[in-house]
Amino acid sequence: MTRRALLGVDLTPTFCEGGGLPVEGGNDTAARVAAFLDAHGRDYDLLVFSEDWHIDPGDHWAPEGGEPDFRTSWPKHGPAGTDEARVHPVIREVLDRLAADGVRVHLVRKGMYSAAYSAFEGVVVENDPAELEPVGPPLADWLRREGVTHLDVMGIATDHCVRASSLDAIREGFEVRLLGDLVAGVAPDTSEAALEEMAAAGVELSTSAAVGART
Repeated sequence: MTRRALLGVDLTPTFCEGGGLPVEGGNDTAARVAAFLDAHGRDYDLLVFSEDWHIDPGDHWAPEGGEPDFRTSWPKHGPAGTDEARVHPVIREVLDRLAADGVRVHLVRKGMYSAAYSAFEGVVVENDPAELEPVGPPLADWLRREGVTHLDVMGIATDHCVRASSLDAIREGFEVRLLGDLVAGVAPDTSEAALEEMAAAGVELSTSAAVGART
């Protein structure tokens, strides 16, 4: 039996224009994701959205006053407990409405004390818990317990956390489809390389137009 979940990767203000580590087109991507959810959120068995939730991620954040190398160290972003780290408000509005209608919506919080590019390094929580250090099951274990077999992936950034999450999903044995019109990347060359790597690993490169019927 096929059970399909939607995984939205790091669609938070911290990775959008105005945030700590902005990706060009982030806010536009968030708006398109919100419209997609309005139309298709009920087509999924589960909706799961990851958040970079950094408390002290070590040298993943460049030291104060220091220069990040934008490879392994980055400007401060996703500070735990802030609105910047939470799901983008235009998306959250739709998710709250879907949840009120009975659609199952969960969060994955990752990177409390590490870089954690992949959503599969995070823990699953319900709603928006008050705890700064959330406790929950690892994403892969939880998806399997829920009977999920297929994942549709979208989010920010194509060449970093979307890439890492999609590759981990394949390694964990899920069928993965990337909705390529609902992502934003840091740079064209690294995004293209990431897409090629994902395709070679078995990710189906698709678009939101493929969504509409439960399969």
